[in-house]
Amino acid sequence: MVGIAAIAWWPAFTLGVWGEIFFDDVLALWAASTAAFVFVLVEKRPVGARLARAFLLLLPTVWLVLNFAVADESTDIAILIVDIVALLAVLAGIPFTLWVLIGIVWPDFAHETRTSTKWLIALVILGICAASYLLGLNQEHFLTCEDFAISGKSAPPHCTPAPTG
Repeated sequence: MVGIAAIAWWPAFTLGVWGEIFFDDVLALWAASTAAFVFVLVEKRPVGARLARAFLLLLPTVWLVLNFAVADESTDIAILIVDIVALLAVLAGIPFTLWVLIGIVWPDFAHETRTSTKWLIALVILGICAASYLLGLNQEHFLTCEDFAISGKSAPPHCTPAPTG
């Protein structure tokens, strides 16, 4: 729960601050889901269960391929499809990839953890993501433009200049 929350807060925060999830977060998801995809293909499970999991792990790759295939001059429909796949890749890809990675790193988690504990973990992570998004929306109340600059991030619109004096 702590590890997932530490990873998930930043994309939620950037969505609140800048209104988008940055490419490096999506590409990190792509890298993790691709590695998990390879693991799922070779694990010892029935083929049907593996293929369903493998397909979901390919969502970030589908988004990446669509970005190459759909030119910027494409129709609004093509761009809309890419945007929808990107949204699916993030909304479904992040939690599913993390779930598969937990199963790889901690195989007994699914069998040894009570359902109520799993729900608690999911709710805590969703709560942290929601709070991070809200913090991003309200960053001007506790961060300054200089805080973003010092951290190497571009200053978002509506950031608060540092006090002078």
